[in-house]
Amino acid sequence: MHTWKMWAICTALAAYLPEEQVLRQACLSCDATQSCNCSFMGLDFIPPGLTGKITVLNLAHNRIKVIRTHDLQKAVNLRTLLLQSNQISSIDEDSFGSQGKLELLDLSNNSLAHLSPVWFGPLFSLQHLRIQGNSYSDLGESSPFSSLRNLSSLHLGNPQFSIIRQGNFEGIVFLNTLRIDGDNLSQYEPGSLKSIRKINHMIISIRRIDVFSAVIRDLLHSAIWLDVRKLAFSVPEKIQLLRIMSSSFAKKISLKQCLFTDATVPEIVSILEGMPKLMEVEMKDCTLLGTGKWYKQIHANQSQSLRILTIENLSIEEFYLFTDLQSVLDLLSLFRKVTVENTKVFLVPCKLSQHLLSLEYLDLSANLLGDQSLEHSACQGAWPSLQTLNLSQNSLSDLKMTGKSLFHLRNLNLLDISENNFGEIPDMCEWPENLKYLNLSSTQIPKLTTCIPSTLEVLDVSANNLQDFGLQLPFLKELYLTKNHLKTLPEATDIPNLVAMSISRNKLNSFSKEELTVRGAQVGSVQLSLMECHRSLLVSLICTLVFLFILILVVVGYKYHAVWYMRMTWAWLQAKRKPKRAPTKDICYDAFVSYSENDSNWVENIMVQQLEQACPPFRLCLHKRDFVPGKWIVDNIIDSIEKSHKTLFVLSEHFVQSEWCKYELDFSHFRLFDENNDVAILILLEPIQSQAIPKRFCKLRKIMNTKTYLEWPPDEEQQQMFWENLKAALKS
Repeated sequence: MHTWKMWAICTALAAYLPEEQVLRQACLSCDATQSCNCSFMGLDFIPPGLTGKITVLNLAHNRIKVIRTHDLQKAVNLRTLLLQSNQISSIDEDSFGSQGKLELLDLSNNSLAHLSPVWFGPLFSLQHLRIQGNSYSDLGESSPFSSLRNLSSLHLGNPQFSIIRQGNFEGIVFLNTLRIDGDNLSQYEPGSLKSIRKINHMIISIRRIDVFSAVIRDLLHSAIWLDVRKLAFSVPEKIQLLRIMSSSFAKKISLKQCLFTDATVPEIVSILEGMPKLMEVEMKDCTLLGTGKWYKQIHANQSQSLRILTIENLSIEEFYLFTDLQSVLDLLSLFRKVTVENTKVFLVPCKLSQHLLSLEYLDLSANLLGDQSLEHSACQGAWPSLQTLNLSQNSLSDLKMTGKSLFHLRNLNLLDISENNFGEIPDMCEWPENLKYLNLSSTQIPKLTTCIPSTLEVLDVSANNLQDFGLQLPFLKELYLTKNHLKTLPEATDIPNLVAMSISRNKLNSFSKEELTVRGAQVGSVQLSLMECHRSLLVSLICTLVFLFILILVVVGYKYHAVWYMRMTWAWLQAKRKPKRAPTKDICYDAFVSYSENDSNWVENIMVQQLEQACPPFRLCLHKRDFVPGKWIVDNIIDSIEKSHKTLFVLSEHFVQSEWCKYELDFSHFRLFDENNDVAILILLEPIQSQAIPKRFCKLRKIMNTKTYLEWPPDEEQQQMFWENLKAALKS
């Protein structure tokens, strides 16, 4: 009753609330910046109460099906509207009529079967449009984007998207990013993308080389960065269709989730080398079927512009059989930056290293390089111009040998060998003479020695097992000691030029003002965590909060009878585990009567007299008369049901409003209804519509639809027949 009263009060108040407050009720996160987050709220429609104050509206991940004309009419200052991941299948033509200031519209992952130019007509300020993941198969006969003169990024496509027509992109002159998800794109009309004069980043996911070739033909002079995904370069004959790429003015090519074979690699290399302005090639998450034994000789033209090569997560199943890349040596001499990450590289051939004459940056992280293979890879004459080398996450274990292998690299100033397993390090090591930055974090070092070069300006030894720091590093400017076991700060006199030091997550107990002074100049900024500064206070605060939390739980549990509900749940579980039938010797009632207190007059004065004074008499179990005093009521209900042949349910409007009657139904359900027998007898004292039965009485609704029940007749002549039928049911 209290719940229904509160609901009625809230409903009445809502009728008088301003529209803005109604929105705040439906959309719980409207903050002071006029940004409303209504995502993941199960909304079936755009909530009412939108005002001109709102600038950001997030309605993502709901169940909205339709955008109507009036839904957004008052939100005239919207800058961002997020409607992705709903079920939108219909948009009224003038739904966005008042969104002239809208800059970002996300309609992705909905159910739009077509796109209408009328929707986007008023959105003359729109910069970012996302419509991918819907169910349209094309963009229509004309351009849906012709009015979007300020559009900067566009993302479209879906698994059903199959055709691009001429005129689909009319009106768009410049795009920073264009992404087309066209895994099943089968038809492209030449010239469709030619109207766009410049695209900084063109992302296209496609599977057919012939369609891809047609797209590229229109992008020869407009695309600056070509990002190609999911294309299989596996048939040498079809690769000839890509010869048109040699005329592209693109400066960067990305190949992601693509497939290559030994037969197609030479052709691809030849095409890329022919691109006059290409500066960078990137391969990520690709697969190479082969071992580097190219079936066709690679002719090196030595591109005068290509300088950066990035290979990440390249899958080569037979990587251990891969060749020494002798055939591509001449291609690599002009590269300045090379990244080969997580590609199972265990060796760089010496000849290849010696040909990398211009290389300034080399990243071989997350590979399989060991001490011996590094010595071979960094042979004499290798990488003569190298300045930065990343060997993190490899299999190096000898720090002295690592330094010796790299000693001849005169230009090397940054070395990252973190996340290797060095352990104990020697007292003396050789290092490149210009080394300034050394990263030794997460390398299991227990103690630092003079193996660390004194020329360093930056040293990172975080996440090791260091207990002290006693090195003299006169040029050091930055020191990173996070996640060690230090108890005191390093001596200031040993690192006189230190500018920055990170020492959090150690075991520092205390330090003095003098320890934070370097040659008379006090450190200007020290940032320590709350735990490090006030450990005792923080522990006390946590204990106090835990105590208050427990106290609140106790008070709330007492107020809302939590213990009673737990006892009831335990009793229900015990009832489920008991045998479904009590032994015959324990049956002492003909029937247990479940009824509402409001129907007690009929039960106690009419039914009891008719049945208990019959010949032979029936013995009934009534809660008022037969429950054991002092025993918990739930236990009384269970025991009475188990000790009775039958259970009589006296159904009425009062019955379905009673919580105790519901418990009696629940506790008896496992015995009365799961066996499909006639232990339950239903008496309908007054008509009850099944739709009027509350949801919590779902078992009762099911029973009334499947079992026959006795109806109490208002006509006295028919009541005698009612009693005869009831007695017969009790005897059965």
